Amino acid sequence: MLRMKKISETYEMRVFTDTGEYFGDVEEAILSQNKVFGWRVKASKNSFLNRVLGSAKGVIVPHQLVRSIGDIMIISKAAVPSGKGTDEEAPPEQSE
Repeated sequence: MLRMKKISETYEMRVFTDTGEYFGDVEEAILSQNKVFGWRVKASKNSFLNRVLGSAKGVIVPHQLVRSIGDIMIISKAAVPSGKGTDEEAPPEQSE
């Protein structure tokens, strides 16, 4: 039998990558046309997001990258933001 969870049960749920790293905590579900579009994950203390993002508060993880939801949420490693993309975009804005 398929077990269903209420969205309210996922708030403050711990999020881990499929490689086992603590990613952050679920802050909010983003709905579009009565379907879950994505999850806003906040950068918690000692989380991978906190180390990567620095001063940013969190990221939005598309629902397609969620592998499993139970006592914790497991997401694909592809959801991890790379610091390289933001570093490459910053210099052109400064040169203008």
